[in-house]
Amino acid sequence: MASNSFGDILRITTFGESHGPGLGVVIDGCPAGVPLQEADFLPELARRRPGQSQVTTQRQEADQPELLSGVFEGKTLGTPIAILVRNTDARSGDYSPAPEADRPGHADQAWREKFGHRDHRGGGRSSGRETVARVLGGVVARKLLPGDCLVRGHTLAVGPIRAKRFLPETIEANPMRCADPEAALAMQAYVLDLKAAGDSSGALLEIRVTGVPAGLGDPVFHKLKADLAHAILSIGAVTGCSYGAGFDTATMRGSEYLADPAHFGGMLGGISNGEELRLLVSIKPTTSIGDVAKLGRHDPCIAPRVVPVVEAMVALVLANAMLRQRLAR
Repeated sequence: MASNSFGDILRITTFGESHGPGLGVVIDGCPAGVPLQEADFLPELARRRPGQSQVTTQRQEADQPELLSGVFEGKTLGTPIAILVRNTDARSGDYSPAPEADRPGHADQAWREKFGHRDHRGGGRSSGRETVARVLGGVVARKLLPGDCLVRGHTLAVGPIRAKRFLPETIEANPMRCADPEAALAMQAYVLDLKAAGDSSGALLEIRVTGVPAGLGDPVFHKLKADLAHAILSIGAVTGCSYGAGFDTATMRGSEYLADPAHFGGMLGGISNGEELRLLVSIKPTTSIGDVAKLGRHDPCIAPRVVPVVEAMVALVLANAMLRQRLAR
């Protein structure tokens, strides 16, 4: 079964559990000669890792990558690239008092019924910790994109608070990863109040991609919008994905829809048209609340740490589509 793999030309296979020895990825299909070293992974891993601020889980993981294969003298060999990140701060005892107890809103029951045997520590492979492998893959994918192709995400809304401005230079300057500094402060206060009450919040992310070449995506079952939806919805915390005008099109007239090219979201017929890609991604509230939250270390709002994960999956889709496009001509 290939359910732990994604992509066809550029293919990633991820492995590891939340409280196992480590997690990692094997990347196949990357061309030879691409500059790559362990230091390249550190910025993106730092954006995703736990313990960043008061609004994230306080699990402390250094997330140091070990580049095991596929690279020689600082360049890719065209062979499989294997990268490992070891777990160093797993507190499995937080989950041992009732290993068969299913946590509300988690995948515990579903995984037990499907497989008959599961790793109950921190959710095993259904944990958000799994996404570290996706971020590793996304670093390599970004290296295959054109130099002017920029994948950039931010937290657009948390609970009732929504950003009104898009100042991309401010995204990494606040713990909410919001492009509106004033909204970021309100979001942070809102989340910290929920944390103190043992509660959590969902969120809405926005992903903008500039410099996307026209012609990416393959009808009919590998439309770019379909591959993006597959990639993004495979992230555990994601509950929905739309592009362009999204669900607002349900109430639009045709004349309204055609009035603004941004409504197309950078795709026509499922193929990129060279305009900016615009995606919206909904993130569920963390379901480890109340007494469950007290037993472990959990994010009161997972959105800031999901931003680099969604970016990574978008980069993987675009890189794969570009490599596929080369074969189509």
